[in-house]
Amino acid sequence: MCCSGGKVLLPRVPPPHELLQIFSDQTSESRHFRQHIRSYNHVFSFTSLGVHMDETIVANGRGIYSFRAQGAIYHRIGGFYPNDGSRPRFLQLYIYDTEHELQNRMLENPQLHQTIVHKLQQILHRCNPFVHVFRQLAQEPNIQICSLLIKERPANQPQYNLPTASQVAAIIVTADTESMARGRDIKVVGHDGNLINIQETVGYYDPLQYPLLFPFGTYGWDTNTKNHNGQSISCREYYSFMLQIRPNDQSVILQAGRLLQQYVVDNYVKIETGRLRWIRNHQNNIRAEVYQGLQDALHEGQTHADTVGKRTILPSSFIGSRRDLTQRYQDGMAIVAHNGKPDIFLTMTCNPSWSEISSELQNQQTPQDRPDLLTRIFRAKFEQLKEDVVNKGVLGKVNSYMYVTEFQKRGLPHVHMLLILDNNDKLRDPQDYDSIVRAEIPNKAEEPQLHEAVLKHMIHGPCGTLNPRSPCMKRNQCQKRFPKDFLEETQQGNDSYPQYRRRFDEPISINRNVTVDNRWVVPYNPWLLLKYDCNINVEVCSSIKSIKYLYKYVYKGPDRVAMEIHRGPIIVKSSNISMLDGFVLPRLYGKSSDLQSIE
Repeated sequence: MCCSGGKVLLPRVPPPHELLQIFSDQTSESRHFRQHIRSYNHVFSFTSLGVHMDETIVANGRGIYSFRAQGAIYHRIGGFYPNDGSRPRFLQLYIYDTEHELQNRMLENPQLHQTIVHKLQQILHRCNPFVHVFRQLAQEPNIQICSLLIKERPANQPQYNLPTASQVAAIIVTADTESMARGRDIKVVGHDGNLINIQETVGYYDPLQYPLLFPFGTYGWDTNTKNHNGQSISCREYYSFMLQIRPNDQSVILQAGRLLQQYVVDNYVKIETGRLRWIRNHQNNIRAEVYQGLQDALHEGQTHADTVGKRTILPSSFIGSRRDLTQRYQDGMAIVAHNGKPDIFLTMTCNPSWSEISSELQNQQTPQDRPDLLTRIFRAKFEQLKEDVVNKGVLGKVNSYMYVTEFQKRGLPHVHMLLILDNNDKLRDPQDYDSIVRAEIPNKAEEPQLHEAVLKHMIHGPCGTLNPRSPCMKRNQCQKRFPKDFLEETQQGNDSYPQYRRRFDEPISINRNVTVDNRWVVPYNPWLLLKYDCNINVEVCSSIKSIKYLYKYVYKGPDRVAMEIHRGPIIVKSSNISMLDGFVLPRLYGKSSDLQSIE
């Protein structure tokens, strides 16, 4: 998973001791630094981050922090000096008014601790080659006629040596024709008001945006990155290696918390962008001419040739594309036609309190600080669940199954899984349902462990009058139809699901202000719940009506926004986004002149 069976081997550069101490100390300043690490990195980054962030999750002040972006991500670099009337930002802080550099940085975010900003500034001044170049440029007497050439990769530098100031960039005079930009070099000029996009395929993409993670200006992945044997390394292989846990590793990447979330999302988008670029440039290889682009345009009513444009076909091999989802849905319906309707709908959600996760966290870390750890442990747990359910048949002999992995709006991964049982193990009546699924709080004296697990993982909400602000509440009603009714016996339902037995019982207090009873219990399987110690919802699909809904639910794809663009202002035709269930990155294209966001 991390090194392709030993094929990938990259050097690890330990950070300066002073920086590592700020990351690991338990002082109030260090805790403030870790909580606001994205802001601290922002005031030292050389490039701006163009991204449209979904702030609705953090705005209500409840729950854990989650960095969530929509659309593309851009890194942009500006000129040496700010425009008239504006304050210096990003690389300009290293050049403009260097005597008051600390005060200028504090203007970017006054909530930061000045002592921490001063320490970080001293560390980067001492070891970062990009800082050395910019400060040298600030001393140039004829800076008005100078430009800065940031090199794609140092020409005479061995692959894994740390770059020096003379290698990462060159100060050139306008008349110097020998030092022109070549390939993917970036030429930065003094007073040009235009912003320059940093291509994600160059090695300085990471150190210019994340100076706190790469204080030595260590080059990241580019198209020429090779391992110790001289073999090329893909972008995915590189970042899989960088994010792996290793004994006695001094890297600060896995200690970066919220900045790690941004770093992971940023580079995930980089990997997806690379795949999309390959598809766009290799349309002949995927035989895009066999798709009926012109006929599709005519069917949609586009009768003018100037509105048809040139289509780029996303093949079904691109995960999440329309053809991929359509193909999966059709495959699923073919399985239904061959093996019959689904019998069980199972949903498993990651538990951030698993011992496998908590044992790997450092003293100051919380599960939200390690999205890499959450996903890896969850995948291992789910592979074991498949072994138990599919191969060992703990719910019955399984003929066919399918599943999809999603991320909740808070970042926790979960899986929706459909099971089609063998004819001899089909669930045919309420007695069969009760043998697999329960929806009651167990007796504490008889089943103490199961009692505790149900109260911990399988209680819905509470919502309704007990909590009107619950995420499941829409128009003053619970979308999941809780609380349910009390029932003495399980019954065949009218909406494709059974009505499970929920006998009347005495309410149980789960905290100081809330009591629950059997009406609030999410259906579960006792054996799976006790083994996996997480929210694992098991439902019986009792009617043929559920087939299409369930398969479309499993293969529903990302949430989308439908738009029409006219000459003039942009008009939103419809906007129907529901972010309750999936962490999605809609693939949008375009550019923005905004330093902070792309909308």
